[in-house]
Amino acid sequence: MSEERSITVAIAGNPNCGKTALFNALTGGRQQVGNWPGVTVERRVGGVEHAGRRLEIVDLPGTYSLSPLTPDQLVARDYLASEEPDVIINIVDGSNLERNLFLTTQLLELELPLVVAINMMDVVRTQGDELDIEQLAHLLGCPVVPLVAVRGRGVEELLDAVLEVADEVAEGQYPAKRIRVHYGEDLERAVGEVVAYLEEHPGIDLGGPRRWQAIKLLEGDEEYAGRLEEYGAPGRGLFELVRQRRRELASLLGEEPGDHFAEAAYGFGAGAAREILRRNVKGRARTTEKIDRVLTHRIWGLPIFLFLMWLTFEVTFTLGAPLMELLERFFAWAGAEVSTAMAPGIWRSLVVEGVIGGVGGVLVFTPNILLLFIMISILEDSGYMARGAFVMDRFMHKLGLHGKSFIPMVIGFGCTVPAVMAARTLENPKDRLVTILTVPLMSCGARLPVYILLAGAFFPDNAGTVIFAVYLLGILLAVLSARILRRTVLKGDQDPFVMELPTYHVPTVKAVLLHAWRRAWMYVRKAGTIILFAMLVIWALSAFPRRAPDAADFEDRELEAAREYADAVGLELPDGFDPGVDEPLPAELFAQVDPNAAGYTEYTARLESLDAQREASRLRNSPLGYIGRGLAYVMRPLGFDWKISSALVAGFAAKE
Repeated sequence: MSEERSITVAIAGNPNCGKTALFNALTGGRQQVGNWPGVTVERRVGGVEHAGRRLEIVDLPGTYSLSPLTPDQLVARDYLASEEPDVIINIVDGSNLERNLFLTTQLLELELPLVVAINMMDVVRTQGDELDIEQLAHLLGCPVVPLVAVRGRGVEELLDAVLEVADEVAEGQYPAKRIRVHYGEDLERAVGEVVAYLEEHPGIDLGGPRRWQAIKLLEGDEEYAGRLEEYGAPGRGLFELVRQRRRELASLLGEEPGDHFAEAAYGFGAGAAREILRRNVKGRARTTEKIDRVLTHRIWGLPIFLFLMWLTFEVTFTLGAPLMELLERFFAWAGAEVSTAMAPGIWRSLVVEGVIGGVGGVLVFTPNILLLFIMISILEDSGYMARGAFVMDRFMHKLGLHGKSFIPMVIGFGCTVPAVMAARTLENPKDRLVTILTVPLMSCGARLPVYILLAGAFFPDNAGTVIFAVYLLGILLAVLSARILRRTVLKGDQDPFVMELPTYHVPTVKAVLLHAWRRAWMYVRKAGTIILFAMLVIWALSAFPRRAPDAADFEDRELEAAREYADAVGLELPDGFDPGVDEPLPAELFAQVDPNAAGYTEYTARLESLDAQREASRLRNSPLGYIGRGLAYVMRPLGFDWKISSALVAGFAAKE
């Protein structure tokens, strides 16, 4: 930046945070006082020389928020959104971080060059508290400078930081990383729609970035909404879109969208304060803080979290088991009905084994998926899930991950598919990929019957201990894998991360059900299509050829068995009769035999054995059989033959 050009610096902060003291410390007697254009709000401007550079300091009216309720707040907001100063100094009361950081989160949304000045550090130290300034700078993605404005301490360092940011802006290097508050699935979807509309109509410019404008409109900001009329039909179209989305959000969330935006921003500030503040003095706690003292307690927080996770799975699988059984019966009935209605052949096989079997394999798990997401939505909407992530954050940091990574891992004990889906909420791509790669090591519910079978067969006296050890081994392997991945192929610095701790809420039934349905439908639509496709591929690999090369030999042996049985009981078989498992004898002769007699039972068992051998011969010569026979050479040391090897190939579709 040219040294001849003055740098415009705006000071923004809450009332009574030391803003005036800082302005006076920076400018001394070099001040001009007047009114802002059009309003009777005092405007103060001053200048300062530092490191051979000229800085013009603008003292904005104190405001708690950029959602204006008073004329002076409107002045501050409009200046920041429209005038776009070179650098903003956000002065924050260090003894009241949570409330002051609410404005900081809004300034971050404006995407303007920012330096945060933590004032009243003397008060913080007097109270015995400690602030991790470097960590706060990492979390906010901007310089943070400790300050005692009334004594001028830290002013020189603050000006250095301002010049550094101004130079970075001039060189196109600021910010290195954009920090944004995530407002939740519903609000973010609405923001995205409004942003898309604004990008389609570039003539509409209400001041500030597109995302900022979208948030203000959805909050119900009357100043921004009133300007839309100036833009004719496009402005009226945007007004109608915003009005409709606000009505939908109010119905879904049970409160006005503006309140939800504010709570998310407060949650971000509270989370950041929790990350950096080491408090030594007890203050008067709000209800949320009192609850958090129990739920995020260093000792009791983890057992409470594990109990709620256990309760989530207990409810999911206890209530889901009868529903899964009903779906299994339904698809079995549907398969039987189609088999009866359709003639034997390739098309019946495709419909019954491929389509109905594939769809059934997907949908049979839907009750558990839906119930699991209902429980998770309750925990999320109530505000507890963020606390669970906070409780696990210290442990997850040791793995190179954040507390949020633990949630997908816990979900992985129920089902891998929604666990991978849950990992998409992680902002850091490397964290997300490490989490996705380690989630399959969590033993999902589908594996438990296999564990029980194997443990009961090989360790009948210690089956429970062995199953617990398998689950524990999966966790330990996940921990080890995460550490290795984070230190090798996915090595890198962790992105700034804040545990957003929103206030507690009683979740609305509509919101919980809608969130659960959207996620369950995503499972059916995305995972279901992949699984169905895989099932059809497996069916195609195993369905051809339709006849085994030696099928005629098996048919002759079946006919020989039928004749031997008929001679033994004194029956005469008609010419051209073709016996099979479904029709061991002609219908007109069946009435003359006792189906419970030993001879008839042995005869039908013989037919079933021959049919199984014929099917095995056909499968052996199918593409799947050739693949299995090829794998058998590799699997031979394990004692696996080509049949088990073929089953392993099909097992990939069944599991993944």
